[in-house]
Amino acid sequence: MKLIIGIGGVTNGGKTTLTNKLVKTLPNCCVVHQDDFFKKPAQIEVGEDGFRQWDVITSLDMEAMFNTVKGWQENPAKFARSHGVSLSPEVEESDPETGLHILIVEGFLLYNYKPMVDIYDKCYYIAIPYEECKRRRSTRQYTVADPPGLFDGHVWPMYLKHRKEMENNCNCIKYLDGLKPQEEIYNQVYESIQNTLLNIL
Repeated sequence: MKLIIGIGGVTNGGKTTLTNKLVKTLPNCCVVHQDDFFKKPAQIEVGEDGFRQWDVITSLDMEAMFNTVKGWQENPAKFARSHGVSLSPEVEESDPETGLHILIVEGFLLYNYKPMVDIYDKCYYIAIPYEECKRRRSTRQYTVADPPGLFDGHVWPMYLKHRKEMENNCNCIKYLDGLKPQEEIYNQVYESIQNTLLNIL
């Protein structure tokens, strides 16, 4: 039994925090982080807005990401072991194909790449308003620091553009309020996943 969960959302919305909490409590759970598939800085073009285009789908090697997810689908037990994920004793002892395996795919442009939209069993999206997003972004330390004006000139406009596109692509997204306490968001998603498992197991 395999379940693929998408945790999408705006930059600094709380995707990784939620994902990390879920990984600790869901059985046989692996994660694929979209941020691991960014192309090298030299491959990121400068757009008409004057900024390197980090916040667009072409800045990511989505084919490689898709293939990674496919690799998990083909053999989740092998994928888990190769990524250092401990499997529950019942899965280890029985046929790995019969146990429950969960994959969380986490990122900011999860629902904008058509081939992947169809593989999610559950789609979540964390949203926060402009002011809060800008405040959180300004307090984060990035490997490549944000140049002045990046948020208003590129990050937020791209978010609005992609959100509209995403809403046209995928109509089964459950929206989460990123202003709520982290524990509350986690509980909401965890219960929702548990209900799904009860219906399919």
